[in-house]
Amino acid sequence: MQQQQRSTLDRLVDETVTALPDDAIIGRTSHEHALAVVIRADCVHKVLSALRSEAGFDHCSCVTAQEYDDRFETVYHLTSYDDRTRELSVIVPTTKDDPVSESATSVYRTAEWHEREAYDLVGIEYDSHPDLRRILLPETWQGHPLSMDYDPSQSQVVPLREHANPIKEDRRQGDTMFLNIGPHHPSTHGVLHLEVVLDGEQVADVDPDIGYIHRCEEQMCQQGTYRHQIMPYPDRWDWGGAGLLNEWAYARTIEDLAGIEVPEYAQVIRTMSAELSRILSHLLFTAMYALDVSGEFTAAFMYGYRDREIVQDLLEDLTGQRLMFNYFRVGGVAWDIPEPRKEFFENVRAFTNDLPRKLSEYHDLLTSNEAFQVRCVDTGELPPDIAKQYGVTGPVARGSGIDYDIRRDDPYGYYDRLEWDVVTEDGCDNLARVLVRLREIEESAAIIDQCIDLLEAWPEEERTFQANVPRTLKPSGECYRAVEGAKGELGIYIRADGTETPARFKIRGPSFSNLSALPAMAEGEFVADLVATLGSLDTIMGEVDR
Repeated sequence: MQQQQRSTLDRLVDETVTALPDDAIIGRTSHEHALAVVIRADCVHKVLSALRSEAGFDHCSCVTAQEYDDRFETVYHLTSYDDRTRELSVIVPTTKDDPVSESATSVYRTAEWHEREAYDLVGIEYDSHPDLRRILLPETWQGHPLSMDYDPSQSQVVPLREHANPIKEDRRQGDTMFLNIGPHHPSTHGVLHLEVVLDGEQVADVDPDIGYIHRCEEQMCQQGTYRHQIMPYPDRWDWGGAGLLNEWAYARTIEDLAGIEVPEYAQVIRTMSAELSRILSHLLFTAMYALDVSGEFTAAFMYGYRDREIVQDLLEDLTGQRLMFNYFRVGGVAWDIPEPRKEFFENVRAFTNDLPRKLSEYHDLLTSNEAFQVRCVDTGELPPDIAKQYGVTGPVARGSGIDYDIRRDDPYGYYDRLEWDVVTEDGCDNLARVLVRLREIEESAAIIDQCIDLLEAWPEEERTFQANVPRTLKPSGECYRAVEGAKGELGIYIRADGTETPARFKIRGPSFSNLSALPAMAEGEFVADLVATLGSLDTIMGEVDR
């Protein structure tokens, strides 16, 4: 089946590139699960425009920049919102002495932030980029940390400069006020700084300023061995409880790259634990969002933490940890269901059986509340065409009516053998995104119940929870794989060079692309709506800054 899909994709790409200049395509290669075409650095716009309009690649899920001994490369990971299994890598090489490539921002708006990160960390410049400046590091930073000639011992001088009004010369200037929100404000959900220009109480301009907690996660993963040293890091990209989903993103990538087959029993355990992790994250969103839109909703806040505590107890029983789980292993999970198994299953069922009553309370307190509705209905609007331009995924995309969920569209684990539905809402506003997450908790509970049924009936002699994985993994090749994280598409690109550690490890955090859409959602709205809109994105800065 995969070979048939690859052949169909090859023919589609062939038909698309036929109309391009003969010298636009330099060559072809293959990444794991994806065809790859190599194009000229001055033909990026032509090629990507054709692939988007003619071949239907409307989702630029990730952009990876990397350096070799003889060249730089930018890799655009393309797919389709309508068919996630259609994947294509577009490779754009540049010379070492002149690393300049044409920008893709005119085709995919989401490339704006991704290319800024590539420039910041690797040093590739993008011609015709609308705002090519550093994004994670201060503008005065010396050198590019992921380039081969970077000297980490060099001194850095970062002067304190007063903030400048970003639209000082704009004709809209008039009687405006420049306002700093964050980076240490509770409504920014972390160390996020919003540079906001207000015209009265309306937002005239907003520029998210990120990078305050950049922790070099990609560099640390590139220094760790595949088998054991990388897996503890993914938990730290999302401290909202979605760590097991992040662990699965790494596990899926390295298992595909190394050709490791995960036992079915382990897949069921992974699926169950991942959905518990998703519920943990969505409950945190529900509790905190009640505070975002109105500090009066102390009941919803306390209820959210009450119910999170139950899930954390269950995950602690399973993994040994309450937040930084480190439970997944390459080839399976660390250990089996805790003993006594019957008691663990009863505790999980007690939680899922009580969820409908509790979710009804959340709806009474929040979505059915007139004050809450006034703050959320028709605010933070994100039409589906704009959402796709920014590469938005997860509940934010599904709140705009985009029927896109990697669990179903590119199946992994045990999801394709269970009964559940992808939740979408057509409101395209803040309330729609709240409704999606509350309804997804119901679907997660349904998945968990089915997994427990399977685990209870699984023959004891067939409970293999980990594959026989070599002590040392030294894969070769390139692979980008993704899972449906709590916030959306969480992807990882690995370039393996036959050693114990990755030559390149790139993290595609869903909050990174989701947050880049904030200006399109907030400009023209009231400043109070800006706070509600930011909260509806459920941003975790650990996966934005990485």
